[in-house]
Amino acid sequence: MFARFQRAMPEPRGELHYLNPFTLLVAVVLSAQATDAGVNKATPALFALAPTPEKMAALGVDRVEGLIKTIGLYRTKARNVVALSRKLVEEHGGAVPRSREALETLPGVGRKTANVVMSMAFGEPTLAVDTHVFRIGNRLRIAPGKTPDEVEAAFLAIIPEEYLFHAHHWLILHGRYCCKARKPECERCVIADICKSKEKTTDVPAPLVELPEQII
Repeated sequence: MFARFQRAMPEPRGELHYLNPFTLLVAVVLSAQATDAGVNKATPALFALAPTPEKMAALGVDRVEGLIKTIGLYRTKARNVVALSRKLVEEHGGAVPRSREALETLPGVGRKTANVVMSMAFGEPTLAVDTHVFRIGNRLRIAPGKTPDEVEAAFLAIIPEEYLFHAHHWLILHGRYCCKARKPECERCVIADICKSKEKTTDVPAPLVELPEQII
């Protein structure tokens, strides 16, 4: 499975736009229960004004709210973004910490967000379980679990080490664009012939083809 993902997408990329580890952290916090595309529409103006924790804290909650009001739950997210910015300045010298434990102490940051930041900002081989990864783990019956933590542990137990660094993005992109929640597009899936999902819509082995250019 992961060998095929690697052949189709040798260097998968996340779709959130950011400038540095801090703006990545903010973008991931904003993406909770929102689409990456929606976040990307709101963050250019925000990051132009506040690309650092110091500048974000100085903006204040009301100003941040006005800049991200197109994103769901924007009031709560604005409070969290300003609060985590202040904490970064006060406790970490304005730097984003590299450890999961320290990241999870920041307002609005849970395990998934911490894993994304550790992977994308610092190159750590983590596996962030979002709705797509959770669905694939259970649908394909390769990493079943009732909670994101259970699915993460199940995936970590089976993913070969050489594929772990990119596994997060392969799974997310596969779930977002091919193994969709409502109507999986099995006819163009690169692992259709080895998939054991009861929801598979085709029994015809799929040829090994590259995924659409826009998701690579």
